[in-house]
Amino acid sequence: MFSDTGHNWRQHRQEDSFGAFPGNSNADSVVQYKLEQSVIARYLRLIPLDWNPTGRIGLRLEIYGCRYTSDVANFDGGSSLVYRLSVRPSWTEMEVISLKFKTLRNSGTLLHAEGQRDHSLTLVLEKGRLLLYHQQGLSSSSSGQLLVTLGSLLDDQHWHHIKLERLNAHLNLTVDKNTQQVHIPAELSSWDIHQLSLGTVQGHGLQKPILSNRNFHGCLENLLYNDLNLIELAKKNNHQVSMMGNVTFSCAEPVLVAVTFTDSQSSLMLQGLRSWSSGVISVALQFRTWNKAGLLVTFDLPQQEGTVWLYLSEARLRLQISRAGRAQLELSAGSGLNDGQWHSVEMNSRQDQLSITVDKDEGATAHTSIPLPMTPESQLFFGGCPADEDRQECVNPFRVFQGCMRLLGLDNQPVDLIKVQQRLLGNYSHLQIDMCGIIDRCSPSHCEHGGRCTQSWSTFHCNCSNSGYRGATCHSSTYEQSCEAYKHKGNTSGHYYIDVDGSGPVKPQLIYCNMTEDTAWMVVQHNNTELTRVQSSPEKIQHSAHFDYASEEEQLESIISQSDHCEQELSYHCRKSRLLNTPEGSPFSWWVGGPDPGQVQTHWGGALPGSRQCACGLQDNCLDSNHYCNCDTDLDQWANDSGLLIHKETLPVRSLVLGDVTRPGSEAAYRVGPLLCHGDKNFWNAAFFDKETSYLHFPTFHGELNADISFLFKTTSSSGVFLENLGIKDFIRIELSSSSEVVFSFDVGNGPLEVRVEASVQLNDNRWHSVRAERNVKEASLRVDEFPAATQEAPADGHIHLQLNSQLFIGGTASRQKGFLGCIRSLQLNGATLDLEERAKITPGVRPGCPGHCSSYGSLCQNHGRCVERDNGFSCDCGPSAYTGSFCHQEISASFTSTTSIVYNLQEPYEPSRNSSTMPSSIYSEMTLRGENLSLSFRTNQSPALLLYINSFYREYLALLINKHDELELRYKLHSSRDVEVLGSRVMNLADGHLHSLTIRRLADTVSVQIDQNAREDFNLTSDVEFNSIKMLILGRVQESDELDSELAGLASLGFTGCLSGVHLNSISPLKSALLHPDSHVIVTGPLVESSCGSSSPANPYTAETTHSLTDQPGSADPGQPLVNAMRSDSALIGGVIAVVIFISVSALAILARFICSRKETYRNQDVKASQPDDIHELPFSSQADSQCAPRENQKEFFI
Repeated sequence: MFSDTGHNWRQHRQEDSFGAFPGNSNADSVVQYKLEQSVIARYLRLIPLDWNPTGRIGLRLEIYGCRYTSDVANFDGGSSLVYRLSVRPSWTEMEVISLKFKTLRNSGTLLHAEGQRDHSLTLVLEKGRLLLYHQQGLSSSSSGQLLVTLGSLLDDQHWHHIKLERLNAHLNLTVDKNTQQVHIPAELSSWDIHQLSLGTVQGHGLQKPILSNRNFHGCLENLLYNDLNLIELAKKNNHQVSMMGNVTFSCAEPVLVAVTFTDSQSSLMLQGLRSWSSGVISVALQFRTWNKAGLLVTFDLPQQEGTVWLYLSEARLRLQISRAGRAQLELSAGSGLNDGQWHSVEMNSRQDQLSITVDKDEGATAHTSIPLPMTPESQLFFGGCPADEDRQECVNPFRVFQGCMRLLGLDNQPVDLIKVQQRLLGNYSHLQIDMCGIIDRCSPSHCEHGGRCTQSWSTFHCNCSNSGYRGATCHSSTYEQSCEAYKHKGNTSGHYYIDVDGSGPVKPQLIYCNMTEDTAWMVVQHNNTELTRVQSSPEKIQHSAHFDYASEEEQLESIISQSDHCEQELSYHCRKSRLLNTPEGSPFSWWVGGPDPGQVQTHWGGALPGSRQCACGLQDNCLDSNHYCNCDTDLDQWANDSGLLIHKETLPVRSLVLGDVTRPGSEAAYRVGPLLCHGDKNFWNAAFFDKETSYLHFPTFHGELNADISFLFKTTSSSGVFLENLGIKDFIRIELSSSSEVVFSFDVGNGPLEVRVEASVQLNDNRWHSVRAERNVKEASLRVDEFPAATQEAPADGHIHLQLNSQLFIGGTASRQKGFLGCIRSLQLNGATLDLEERAKITPGVRPGCPGHCSSYGSLCQNHGRCVERDNGFSCDCGPSAYTGSFCHQEISASFTSTTSIVYNLQEPYEPSRNSSTMPSSIYSEMTLRGENLSLSFRTNQSPALLLYINSFYREYLALLINKHDELELRYKLHSSRDVEVLGSRVMNLADGHLHSLTIRRLADTVSVQIDQNAREDFNLTSDVEFNSIKMLILGRVQESDELDSELAGLASLGFTGCLSGVHLNSISPLKSALLHPDSHVIVTGPLVESSCGSSSPANPYTAETTHSLTDQPGSADPGQPLVNAMRSDSALIGGVIAVVIFISVSALAILARFICSRKETYRNQDVKASQPDDIHELPFSSQADSQCAPRENQKEFFI
């Protein structure tokens, strides 16, 4: 401990822990210690913590220090010191004011600096914290702008150092060891100080003081303005320094002895006074604490067999009197008494009145008419009850008090706590006397990213609500770092919060992620992404536009830098409006892009930076070969220059200037699309370690107070070190200790600590597994995959700084033992990604990259989607699926009317040559089904209704329908001369307007049907098992139904009204083909509208997109005018013509097919099927490749 006066001791701390110094173990050796932080004191006190059990007690001590010069001034609350600069100094880039102060008052004005233009800075002490204000204006009535708050508990009567530095536009405020930088108003960047006032505000008096009538009461030491010692000038009566009031040059320090209650065993007992026999009793004290609850005073009432407790509860002062175990009286006063400030408490009892008062405030006083009959034999217990013996006279049903007390008084007589310390008065246990050991664990706050810090006596807590971060110190981000990362967690398109640097300083941002089958696009919007028309105006020389992005500057830069590819559309539609002119002339238009503030760019979308060209100039297809942009041709008709800007160093587009828009007849329109980026360099950055002795090394990891490490790994080995970094004594290490256990170990000076996670699965299965380790001042945690995290609390008041000095080793150790075999990917330390691939390129035994992602992520591909390996990740091929989307998860749904028809041609007839001898029965390619795998969803109110129809060239068919009883029927006609087989389901009410899912599987003569979650129904066919030469699949209305009976033909002509979704037959998806991939196999007639009618659950509002419809523009449009609807109208006209031609052609083919089909039936007889070989080629039952049969000779292979 150390002190200036021999009182008010202060405990020495190393970092944030109490300093302990092990001594020597023999009589000769010398143990030396160098304090990490210097101590300025006149008195030292050593507290023995332990003795050598085998030696004798003895101590020899030498202390080394430096000469210290001290110039002190004492201010009594009404005095001040003013320094005026007689000659205006030349402006300097840096000004420095430094001083030390000590005080017992928690509020007061320390310093007031005035300069030109009536600007001033004021440094005040408010509730033990230092606040810096800026004021402007002679008649400013406001209390000023608060620039920064720093420090805490500065009213402890110890010296505190302050340094105020102005460095151009920055202001650094240092209080003791903590420095905070603030950006000052621009007018202060070249501001000069004209006058300094110390202890109070002594100025022109027109500005409102920050603290009215609160001057500083205490001592200042070594007050320096730049290199000028102002206290020394005041001692010499320098004319620039004037003193007001009683300023003395020695520090008057009152002796206030405090006592600290440290733990549950702390207590203080005092004996009652003789004067209490008169019935007048007074107990007073001051306390400070962070705890909401704790016992302050308790004593017995022996005459009434009762007990009195004065205690804190919910940060309020409460008085309770209990008799026979029942509360007879409760009083309460005050609030918020756990703020760490000194609060006074008075309890007064007379014969007819009892009152408690907090902070001498009449408004915080509670009264009652019950007296307290105490005697001189009564004993008062402060803070708690003694734990060393069973005392009947002290019972504490409340929490013990942890905090400081001072100015204890009984009947207005102060209690001499020094006598208590000397065991001459009262009794105590586990107290620290003549010191207040309170610590503000929230100043500076260890809570990061805006987390709110609260504390108790022994610990602190961070409230991370609404911060976007988690953990004991709000260090780790709750969000992913890119859309790529969200996609590989199975997320689909939508808005997501992206934290581009993880636990780094850049804030999370809300970004739309467009998840396609191949790519996860990050879409960053700005204030104008629409096509914007520019009209000519003689008043304006040029038109300019500025683009404000939804993301902040740091976020934009991080997105662009970590993405593999970024692009932004830049288009210009023109009519008599030139764009760039010629390469030799000055450009008419330009744009500004790149990192803030950006650089002028003179190329256009689709061209190279610096080329002063448009896309057509690069491709050599401009309207005029003498120009490099279409618009530079200057035609009196609409033209355009459009393209993508893909060079990341020029993105994003920040502003646009169009110069040739003022001539008569000039018209133009421009569009700057949103910034689009995909790929994540960090997420896929990987290295493969193929030798146990191989490793990668990087510079020392600096994570002194907070360290988070995250990565993915896959291996077939059962052990190995992922990461290690050593210091002199400290270290940090993460390793795979067994095939199912990961260990995170470290030492920050308190001894080695391990955190282990035992997984319930094998981790050496050559699949990707995630590891996230975090160590902060409160705890260490480790999470593997989605298993529960393991945590270990840090020791209370222990060392907290992790001090490392060696290289960081990845995949091994410096000793080349226990090396890791396998892949490590996306290794991040405190949000920064280590470039494993670049280092692996130059390191023997380590290869960049790591293939094989489908083993881990392939399960994300749903509904028969196929996982496709890529260099950086994977994609889902939805070709074999009836679904679409990034994971083949989006149902393809469409609304049908009674006239809608989708015909999917499964097989075309051969064209027989004129001289062919082929028999009519074999002019069709043989595609025979011995089974079907059919699935779909439907929603309808129509009954009866035909859902699906499949026919063949041999007048065979399969019909799926809802009958007039709202039940499902499956009709098979697999032999033209036999009756149709009807398979009916027992599930009812299928035409109820709700969505129903249906799965039908047939293998030879066995058929199974499952509707929704109902039990599967099984059937058997008796007529045949082969569906020969299937011709087409029809959804909706059946135009030709000659092969159907009259009942089914009538039903087929009615069409289907409702919704169909996810239609899938074996390996074909007719509805998906009709909506997304129309080709010659699909014929659509009638209205077909894609919709979300197949969704059984409401859309997630968090990921919902807003679709905007385009309305027709009034007036006539120029054929080349850049209006979206005008362009669509042309497309619609052309499309209509094409549709008519296609319809006529299809009709002709249908007539021909009908003719051939009728001819085929003439030649067919009962033995056709018997003559077919047993191993005829089948339609694959599933989409799996291994179920496909090899085509036989003279057969055509179909994969549908």
